[in-house]
Amino acid sequence: MIDDPETESIRAHAVRAGSRFPLGATAVPGGINFCIFCRHATRVELLLYEAADSPEPFQIVTLAAESNRTFFFWHVMVQALPPGTYYTWRVNASRDTQCSGDAFDLRRELLDPYARAVSDVLWTRRAVGDPDSTAHATHRAIVTEPLPASHTRFSRGLDDAIIYELHVGGFTRHPSSGVKHPGTFAGLIEKIPYLTQLGVSHVELLPVMAFDEQDVPPASAARGLVNYWGYSTHSYYSPHPRYCCDPARAPQEFRALTDAFHAAGIAVLLDVVFNHTAEAGEAGPVINFKGFANDIFYHLDAADRRRYRDYTGCGNTVNCNHPLVTAFIVRCLEYWVEELGVDGFRFDLASIFARDQHGELMADPPLPWAIESSRVLSHVPLIAEAWDAAGMYQVGAFPGMAWAEWNGRYRDVIRRFVRGDPGLIGVVATCIAGSSDLYADDGRLPINSINFVTCHDGFTLNDLVSYDSKHNEANGDENRDGSSDNLSWNCGAEGETSDAEILGLRRRQARNLMAILFLSQGVPMMLAGDEVLRSQRGNNNAYCQDNALGWFDWKPTEAGAAMLRFMRELIALRKRHASLRRRHFLTGQPSPGQTRPDATWHGERLHEPGWHDPGARLLAFTLGGEEPGEPALHAVFNMDDAARTVQLPAPDGRCWRRIVDTALDSAHDIVHPAQLAAIENEQCRVDARSVVVLEEEG
Repeated sequence: MIDDPETESIRAHAVRAGSRFPLGATAVPGGINFCIFCRHATRVELLLYEAADSPEPFQIVTLAAESNRTFFFWHVMVQALPPGTYYTWRVNASRDTQCSGDAFDLRRELLDPYARAVSDVLWTRRAVGDPDSTAHATHRAIVTEPLPASHTRFSRGLDDAIIYELHVGGFTRHPSSGVKHPGTFAGLIEKIPYLTQLGVSHVELLPVMAFDEQDVPPASAARGLVNYWGYSTHSYYSPHPRYCCDPARAPQEFRALTDAFHAAGIAVLLDVVFNHTAEAGEAGPVINFKGFANDIFYHLDAADRRRYRDYTGCGNTVNCNHPLVTAFIVRCLEYWVEELGVDGFRFDLASIFARDQHGELMADPPLPWAIESSRVLSHVPLIAEAWDAAGMYQVGAFPGMAWAEWNGRYRDVIRRFVRGDPGLIGVVATCIAGSSDLYADDGRLPINSINFVTCHDGFTLNDLVSYDSKHNEANGDENRDGSSDNLSWNCGAEGETSDAEILGLRRRQARNLMAILFLSQGVPMMLAGDEVLRSQRGNNNAYCQDNALGWFDWKPTEAGAAMLRFMRELIALRKRHASLRRRHFLTGQPSPGQTRPDATWHGERLHEPGWHDPGARLLAFTLGGEEPGEPALHAVFNMDDAARTVQLPAPDGRCWRRIVDTALDSAHDIVHPAQLAAIENEQCRVDARSVVVLEEEG
């Protein structure tokens, strides 16, 4: 083991053999223990830097196999090394890379896969193709201070969840946000009162694990665009440095965020990307995993192990069910829960987890079961995006017991129904009843269905009712990117218009979509900004738009204020009625202590839904109370072009009161308390393309 200082600015630190536990850089008595996994390395070096932009390391530590290697782990303890030190690794091996699938190169500096904080100040994605030109211009890991041993623990499942999907940077980066630190975890903390007033129970944060903002196609990069959404992770243990005021304190700043959310009664879910990494395919950069364990961490082509099998559309696929990779993922998730206070996860392209090391479907893949069997993770919500980019689609069939799923079928059915497609009444009823056809047969529950009509990927709510086609020209790919099948309707004009009738219809349609979502059994998820009718001007793939197009604009508008009021009251309505949040699927029988069945289905006439009517666009249903004293609800969804008069069931109490009518203007579209609402008797009129909800008055 040789200490090789390259500069005289800092005195070299003494070193000891160190330990293979734990992985990463960890404070231990007397210094910092460093450890990485690299099975085939023959030479390993640790480079220490004084600052993020130091041109040269102040010390290079060369590890010796006889003293610094245990099994496949390389380790060293650097004495008296302070937190805030930056470091990288270099490794080499004697194996034939073409045959072995290795990507070793002693000229290339690597980022610690277990880094708790990272810097991308010097990173240049273009330079990595030529190791001789990097000149230390790579990501650097940062030695962090230990976090306190305890923090506020928060346990909140999905039984009563209302999920709000948001982008940490975009939520406060607009100048109108008025926060002290725009685009950061600290900035988001300042907006927690807004989310509390809205009434959400969970925030689902788009990727916050450190990602490569430079990972965009050349045409997008030429326009100055960046990877904004963050689905290009390279450091799974580190919060993204650009979301921090001080990247060296990334763990502390993120923990402050989760603690603040918990103090407000809101749980934190993370959107995580374990299906691929920022290293892309054979032409992609070497950042960390390629240089340490390429043949283990990725799916490689058996015919030419220099090539990567790609089931993600991003150039590479993580070999999730290799035992070491499974252990890496599970321990990483446990770290975010135990140390950083995260309350659950949504897994991007999670069907990758069902592929074996040859890319084939596994009946019982180890990773999903290992995650939900973890002592730590078994207590937190686990949500799968149950498909991948190579055709595997597992909505309703994702492996495991307790996994919830993004219900893509719910999204598609409700979009079609609200835009006016006929003959969908039966499948609409199934969706709003919790999708029992997908989940009941194997013992799952309504909470296994994450219901949504919009998310980050696709049109915003406002654009869904304003555009027939995508308009992604600003992305630099000649409008080829993003889905062309949006199941949208522009209400009579494409995009911006001054036509008052069209604008009124669009606002009604937006209320219809949200009303149906929040009247459905299962877990509702809404996209940040939909509550104020945020638009991306028809761009349905704003992954690279770190600008006003992709940001939340906090300047109030009349239409936005009206929609915000509607959403606050709609969320409050769902919270008041346990019948909208049933733990078990509907049976048609009364709940204990109730006289009315839990659900009864109707059309324009009572008990005559148009199950087999190919032209039907109207569905009505009555929900009996779930809790003692809870009033019944009667809902009518009329997506026809004409108004309808529907029969009402006889009230058990005095009367029905109209508490929701999306055809009415703000302040009348949703009414609370119900005593202020209009009284309905044996029948009620439901305007064209509108949702009406009646509440029984005892």
